[in-house]
Amino acid sequence: MKKHLLMIAIASTCCLVAGQASAMTQDEYKVAKEKIEADYKVNKTQCDTLKDNAKDVCHKEAKGKEAVAKAELEQQYKPSDKHARDVQEEKIKANYEVAKEKCDDLKGDSKSACEKQAKADQDRGKAELRAMK
Repeated sequence: MKKHLLMIAIASTCCLVAGQASAMTQDEYKVAKEKIEADYKVNKTQCDTLKDNAKDVCHKEAKGKEAVAKAELEQQYKPSDKHARDVQEEKIKANYEVAKEKCDDLKGDSKSACEKQAKADQDRGKAELRAMK
C-alpha cells in the first residue's frame, strides 16, 4: 500500500512539474504578442490591394484574426475558464462581423436574409457559450 501511495505521489509531482514547464514566460508572451500585431499589419496591408466591399471584408477578417489570436495568447499565458470563454466570445464576434460585412454585397431580400442568418449564427454561438458555463 505504501509503495502504491509513493508511486501516486511521484506521478502527481511529475505532472505538476510538466504543467509548469509548459507555462509561457513573460518574454515568450511579449514576443508572441508582437508577432500577432505584426501579422495583423501584414494582413491589413494586403487588404489595401482590394477594392470596395472586398477590402472591408478583408479588414474585418484581419481584425478578427488579431482579436482571436490575442485571446488565445492570453489563454496560453494565463489559462483560466474566463480566458477560454474570451477566446470563444472573440471567435463568435469575429465570425459575425465578417458575415455581416459580406452581406453588404447583396441587395434586397437576399441581404436581409444574410443579415438574419449572421445574427442567428451569432445568437447560437452565444447560447452555446452560456451553456458551457
